[in-house]
Amino acid sequence: MATSSLSASTIPSLNTRNSTSNYSSKLSSFSSLQFPAQLHRLQFRNRGVSSHSRQRNLPLVAAKKQTFSTFDELLQNSNKPVLVDFYATWCGPCQFMAPILDEVGAVLKDTVQVVKIDTEKYPSIADKYKIEALPTFIIFKDAKPYDRFEGALTKDQLIQRIESSLNVKQ
Repeated sequence: MATSSLSASTIPSLNTRNSTSNYSSKLSSFSSLQFPAQLHRLQFRNRGVSSHSRQRNLPLVAAKKQTFSTFDELLQNSNKPVLVDFYATWCGPCQFMAPILDEVGAVLKDTVQVVKIDTEKYPSIADKYKIEALPTFIIFKDAKPYDRFEGALTKDQLIQRIESSLNVKQ
């Protein structure tokens, strides 16, 4: 593997006394570059990079907590099919799906029960169902896996997938 190094002789602007003005004039040609707003707020300090604190306005998610001793018990006691979202908190597409799952759960509340399982908190369940990609969705019917798919979907795509899988029309 070849490595390269730069020295003052390979960068002409470093050899001149007016390197700062030379450098500034070259930078001015890049004045059309726009940086994301987040980068404008960064401050460099002795201990690293920090940003101005700003309050995030995240949508409120109405979650219904259920208590059950085992996941199998939840599946067996459900009177309708269960859509399980296997996710992780660090997963971007999983975060994208959170509000979509809330909407889908509301639209299909009579058809399917939506459950989210954090694969990092419950690795044994993730292992049991061989979860290798996130998000992974499994529809359970009669306490058994009925359909499985992976990746982020829009609300309409997810509703269509669930309905076609269960052969249910709204």
